[in-house]
Amino acid sequence: MTLRSLSNLDFARLGADAVAYLRPVVMNGALAFSIHAADGTPIGAAPNADLAAAAIRQHDMEPMLVH
Repeated sequence: MTLRSLSNLDFARLGADAVAYLRPVVMNGALAFSIHAADGTPIGAAPNADLAAAAIRQHDMEPMLVH
């Protein structure tokens, strides 16, 4: 099987238990970072990217940045 043959759902599940992503958002007028599971489910937020990445690593996952 190649990556090109994966469905969107299969691709979203790839590494679902090992990866979480963070993306910049504006919350209450200030820059913050939302934390999402690999499938897009929101699982948290942090005031900056370093804290978001630390929270992700605390749960034995690897942070990925989405811009």
